[in-house]
Amino acid sequence: MASTDWPSTAVRAAAIDRRLPAGQTLFRCGDRTVGLYEVIRGKVRLVRVDRSGREAVLQIAGAGETLAEASLFASAYHCDAIATTDVAVRLYPKAVLLAELKRDPKVTQSFAVRLAQQVMELRARLERRNIRSARERILHYLGVNVGADGRTVAITGTLRELASDLGLTEEALYRTLARMAAAGEIKRAGRVIRLARAV
Repeated sequence: MASTDWPSTAVRAAAIDRRLPAGQTLFRCGDRTVGLYEVIRGKVRLVRVDRSGREAVLQIAGAGETLAEASLFASAYHCDAIATTDVAVRLYPKAVLLAELKRDPKVTQSFAVRLAQQVMELRARLERRNIRSARERILHYLGVNVGADGRTVAITGTLRELASDLGLTEEALYRTLARMAAAGEIKRAGRVIRLARAV
């Protein structure tokens, strides 16, 4: 986010840093809310588990991203947050953040911009999930995440995480990427995908 008003000096001064090993839970669904978190290093996944034990991934937050924003206005967390990798997170305490949002309109505006960006990202993800073809889902993802050159996409997580985000099995993702590469639509080099044509 371009603005430097989030988090403000007062909010940053009250922040509490934590480190978690991969697999450890940051909070569980139903736990009392204490604030929202920013991921400093690593990845945290937000999940809900249904009655059959099936896990639905709501978000995979990486460095620089926040999670549990709704906790500011709720008494309990609505999902589980689990460290996908070793992580460092920063807790912004609920009472301090709410007081700062009331006190300073610039902080409120910057926070609103952050939330609006996340809503746009969520809408793009929902739009992508409604696309039936694996190839078209991948092309949609690449188009939304392409770099300034209009052709290069840096994959920030693992291909397993990308498959989960796209709502595909790992096998379907690997197979489709291989077909796209064979057809000359993309070139892959590690975690970088280069489109044959700019979008």
